[in-house]
Amino acid sequence: MADNEENQESEETSEIAPTPDAAEQPPGAQFALQRLYLKDSSFESPRSPLVFQGKWEPNIHFDIKTRSSKVQDDSYEVILVLTAEAKLDDQSAFLVEVHQAGIFSCKDFDEAQLEQVLSTVCPNILFPYAREAIDSLVIKGSFPALMLAPINFDALYTQQKKAQAEQSAAGENGDGAAADEAASATTQ
Repeated sequence: MADNEENQESEETSEIAPTPDAAEQPPGAQFALQRLYLKDSSFESPRSPLVFQGKWEPNIHFDIKTRSSKVQDDSYEVILVLTAEAKLDDQSAFLVEVHQAGIFSCKDFDEAQLEQVLSTVCPNILFPYAREAIDSLVIKGSFPALMLAPINFDALYTQQKKAQAEQSAAGENGDGAAADEAASATTQ
């Protein structure tokens, strides 16, 4: 019976032990969310309570920005800034802004991959939280829910890269006017 127990232990050990090839392979790029938090938020309703007396047919202007900064060796803070303004008759009914942030661990990415992850993957993770925060603030202001549609951050990143490439090409050709048009089109 002792021989049988000894065989079971050696079998278990051999199943768990890593193969020499697996121990020598690099782990590859690693990505992890460390923390999510609301960095800043604001809500203004400058025409309250008069704004509630008319018909509610606002024009909604929506703006989105992202920025990132290195916190530690492989940790980055990414901030998604969402701004929404509702106007009635060219006067502001409300203005809401949310800075939703997160700390992300990004290890063993090359520079281009890191830029893309910080510009697309991280904002995709942050967006639902920012959308909920904006919706909550708008409802607390006694306005109908805003219900923002999902955003394709990959498409935005591709558009930004294309605009930068066009601007660089226009700058090399000495066409300053074309470069100015490309810059203003991306900031609107």
